[in-house]
Parts: sequence; structure tokens; C-alpha cells
Amino acid sequence: MLRIGVDIGGTFTDFCGWREGSQDIVSLKVPSTPSAFEEGFRNGFEALLKRLPPLEGEPALVMHGTTVSTNAVIERKGPKIAFFVTRGYRDLLSLQRMGVRNPLNVFETRARPLVERAMVFEVDERLLRGGVVRTPVDKIALEELVRQAADAGAAGYAVALLHSYANPEHENIVAEAIRKVAGDSAEISLSSEIWPRIGEYERAVVSVLNAFVRKRMDEYIGAVETYVAERLPGSQLFVTRSNGGAMAAAEARKYPVHTLLSGPASGVTAVQYLGRAIGERNILTLDMGGTSTDISIVRNGEVLTSTDAEVGEFPVVMPVTGIEAVGAGGGSIANMDNGVLRVGPESAGSNPGPACFGRGGTAPTLTDAYLLAGYLPEDLRGVGMKLDSEAAARAMEPIAKALGLDAVGAAEMCIAVASSNMVAGVMPYLARHGVDPEDLTLLVYGGAGAIHGPLLAAEIGVNRILVPTTPSVFCALGGLVSELSNDILETVHGQKVDAEFIAKSFANLREQSAEWLSRQDSDNRLISRSFECWAEMRYAGQSFQVDVRLPDRAIETRDIASMYGAFHDEHERIYSHADRRAAVEFVDLRMRVRGAMTIPEPASGETSSAGEVVRGQRSMRFQGEVHSGVKVYERGCLKTGEIIQGPAVVEQPDATIVVPPGFVANVSAYGTILMIRS
Repeated sequence: MLRIGVDIGGTFTDFCGWREGSQDIVSLKVPSTPSAFEEGFRNGFEALLKRLPPLEGEPALVMHGTTVSTNAVIERKGPKIAFFVTRGYRDLLSLQRMGVRNPLNVFETRARPLVERAMVFEVDERLLRGGVVRTPVDKIALEELVRQAADAGAAGYAVALLHSYANPEHENIVAEAIRKVAGDSAEISLSSEIWPRIGEYERAVVSVLNAFVRKRMDEYIGAVETYVAERLPGSQLFVTRSNGGAMAAAEARKYPVHTLLSGPASGVTAVQYLGRAIGERNILTLDMGGTSTDISIVRNGEVLTSTDAEVGEFPVVMPVTGIEAVGAGGGSIANMDNGVLRVGPESAGSNPGPACFGRGGTAPTLTDAYLLAGYLPEDLRGVGMKLDSEAAARAMEPIAKALGLDAVGAAEMCIAVASSNMVAGVMPYLARHGVDPEDLTLLVYGGAGAIHGPLLAAEIGVNRILVPTTPSVFCALGGLVSELSNDILETVHGQKVDAEFIAKSFANLREQSAEWLSRQDSDNRLISRSFECWAEMRYAGQSFQVDVRLPDRAIETRDIASMYGAFHDEHERIYSHADRRAAVEFVDLRMRVRGAMTIPEPASGETSSAGEVVRGQRSMRFQGEVHSGVKVYERGCLKTGEIIQGPAVVEQPDATIVVPPGFVANVSAYGTILMIRS
């Protein structure tokens, strides 16, 4: 069987392919087609099959990461949604949590809801905190509300009633009324079904986001699934999730909210996979693509999980891989804002792209700056593209004139501004998680990660940088090695929680998790299953929770003291203090299930004795100083243990690696390049 990982970004679509039993991983990238992402998928899929020809009757298992749902939210391109709430909560999406994102900005406003107020409908019903019915649903009035919504042009329906996390009965009644009036094909998103968590606004946002992106994702995944099934009969499509795992295509079409961060999460999954192979347990990840730069942490070999992520302007409270956007991407546009140089957030994308692409772009981007500073070659072999340095210089002229510099000096200033923005995001992120940058290895990937990542490391105090063999398609590799994964939640806040209650709750969650895994694995491809018990806990009266992995042994033996101890330890690790005599309470319990399939060993990269190790020389600019005669190495000709003194450049078909002054690089395990500050 073939196993194929795919990652669709705003600029390029990346592929990794592997045949079970083989040691070779084939990778490539093709330009994305934002107007119809499925077209870029087909182009890349066909190109991959030419390099990895399927045997007669051989099916494929395709693990697909995508930003289609994310882009729909950010661009606010979705159908008209009808939103049903408890009477008195019509302005829930507008009031939000009352505060604003940046209270120091006097012009700050709250996020504009995805559902206009006229499409919010109040249901006559009320549940009390424990799920007890206070006011039953008026079904006749409810059906009239649904008719009003349908007549207003609703193409999807979201439902988030008060306290439905404790009792889904009323939301189910609303769903029945919608199907009765709008038909069984109506697309309905229930908050109690998607993520039954305390917090009415956050739960409402999850249901609205799911409804908002469901139609687009259903069409896209349906088109891809049909194409794959026709091209390679017997194949199965999975979609990667925001928690770093994957789920069956049918599940992704129904609950696309779980895919909002799937692309970046796959990259962190690949980092964990490679880190385990080479013995790196504490890693700061840096994924720099064409539009943005994302970071995350792998601590003690485990991926950091977050329940306070954001997509666009909206919170996503489901457990996702802890990723934070900290800066611009390679396609981000530089501009002068009232005399101040800024880089991003606007991006040139893949069409027209940076000026140096020669596709009609005229705005200066970071990629143009890299080319002018000598970091990029003029020939991008991996995508068959020639870069135009003269076009880059012309685009940079307005910036250079405003700063009183030449084009190369202006390019370096653009790079410096981008680095400063990243530092301003990275350092607080590390501080929030109680991590010292000197204890971390920076693993860089994405199209521009191996160029800018080493420059950033020198700024933040990281002494070790690791570059994988295929950095520009690393998120696709993450899809290739992903496990099936799901989280199932039970809110227990306000209930009498003891060790016996916890053990019974986790037994029920485990049963639900096993059923979910069986639905995904219809062809019995799993080689192992695992279950993890988590809880959100806090000190009594505390206004925030801490996510704690509970010891399996403590649950089996009903040892609640050990559970409390795990909370105290985690609280002390994060905040440097713990009150071990204070009362502790549970807010919710969560079971994470994983199903592993056969995956390849990390590839060592293609090496060849043919050709010259040193391909040439060129001038590069670092911190205002021009370095002439900088050696350019061909990565495919480097041998394990070979040492390169910075400044230098290492090139490969799909990536360029910058070794800054003060760093020494050597070829390490599995063909990775390890840079150490000298």
C-alpha cells in the first residue's frame, strides 16, 4: 500500500509519499490554486504518482492537511448561518466576554460575529446548571422560528443553548425541528455534540465555526475523496486534525471545526516523530511558510496541547496542538507606514507572488529581501522557477528611498524588522510556558524556515538548530506519520467528584473513544491503540484551569491524592509555585485516544558521490556587513559528520539553508543538519 501525506498552504501544496516496506520517502511541491484548491491537489497527486508509480491494484492511504477551513474563517467567506440560542442570549456573539483583545488600544473593537444579528433566533427554553429542565421547549414556536430562518436564506444551522453541556436534550429537540422544516439534508451543528464544555460563548463559537466552514469543506473533501477513489480504487482519505492526529474524511466533512489548525499541527507531529528518532526531547518548532510563521513546543518528547487557541478573531477551546503565530512569512509584503517600516500581515500569496517570481507582482516581500541579501539562489530547482533579482530590486526601491539606503540595505532592514516581530512573539510565548530558550533545540521547516530560523535563533538565545532532510515539505511528512486521534470530554464542574466518580467517568469515555476509533478504522489498519486520561483542574475559587495528565495507575487504584499531586506538580512547573494544602477541584475530564498505523523510519535524504560538494560562492549580508566568497554547498553531496563553518549556504532542490556567522553546521543522524553556536 502507498501512504501519502499532503499539506495545502496558501502558496504551495506539498506531498510526501512512501510505499510500505520501502525505506525511501518521495517528496515534491506544486503551486497552490486558491481559487480551487482541489486542482492543486490533483496536480501534485499526479506528479507524485509519476515518481512513485502505484503497482497494479495498489491502493493508497492519503493523510490530508489543509487550510481550506482556516482561510474560510479568516476571509469570512461562508454561507448564511442561522444561530439558535436560549431566550435572552441573542447578543451572545456580539457581547462575547465583554473585554477586547488589546485593552491598551483605544481604537480596539470586538470581533464582528460570523452570524448577523437578524439570523440569531431565541428559543423559549431553559436548563439549570446541572442540566435540570426549568422551562421546556415550546415546539410549536420553535418550528415557526426555523421557518423564519429558512425563509431568510439560511444554508446552515448552529445551536448553542445554555447549559447544554450538562444535558443535550433541548439541543436535540431543536435539531429535530430543523430537520422537520428544512429536511433531513439540513446541515446542523450542535454545541453539545461537537464540544460539550462549560462556557457559553466559547461553546457557541465552536458550533458557529463548524456551521460556517462545513459547506466549503464538504465540497472540497468530497471532490478530493472522489478523485482519489477513482484514481486509485480502494484508497482511503483521512484528514489531519488540529490536535495533531487524523480522522476519516466522513468525520471531517461533518465536523470540519476540528481541521482549523490541521496544517500547522501536522508539522509539529513530524517534529515529535523526528525528535524521538534522534533523541531530541525539548524542541522549539518554527514553521515559516509563505504567509505566516508559527511556533510550538515539544517538551519531554510530548507535543504541547492548548485549549486557548485562536483562528482569525475567534477562540477555539478544544484541545489543539499549542501553536502560535509570531510573524510574517516569505510572501509577506513590506511597506512604509507613516515613516515606519512594517512587514506583513498582507501577503503576495502564490499569484502574483513576490516580485522576483516574475508573475506580475510589484510589491516588495521577504522573499525579495532574501534574494537581494544573498540568502536565496536565483534558481529554485525544486519548483522549476528562476528568480529575478532585478525585479526584486525594483520592488524594493520605494523602501530603499524612504530609508535612505540602497536596495540591499533596505532588504536587510526588512529581514531585521521581521526578526524583531518574531522575537516579540517568541519570548513571551516561552515565558508563559516556563521554558528557557537555552534548554531548547530550534527545529526549522517550511519554505522559509531554514533561511530565517537560524537568524532568529541568534536573537533569542537558542544555541542549537536542527534542519530536517525535507524542511519545505515537513508538514506533509507530518500527515504521512500521523496517528488517528480524538478527544472526548465530560464536564464535571459543580458535581460531587471523588475517585470512584472519576474512574467510572473515564471508563465511559474509554468506551466512547474505542467506538470512535472503530468507526475510523473500517479496514483494520491499526497496529496499536492507546488511551490517555486528562483533566482540567484548578484551586477552588481560581479563575483559570490547568490541563493535567492523570496517572493511569492513580485512576485504576482510585488514588485521588496522586491526581491532586499531578495537578500541584504541573501548576508549580508552569507558575513556579503550588499550594499543596489548598482545595482542588475538577472542571472537566477528557479522554484522548490514539490509533497508530505503520509508518516509515526517518529518511536520511538523497546523497550522491557525483557532483561537487561546493557548488559555488556568493556574497551575503549579515547585520550590515557584506561577506564575500561565502561557500554554497550541495546538501545531497554532504557526508555524515561533515562540518561547515558559517557563514555558508546549503542548497537542496526544495530548500535553502542559511548558516549564519558564529554557527557551525554538521551533518548528523538521518541526514539532518545540526547547527551549534560556536
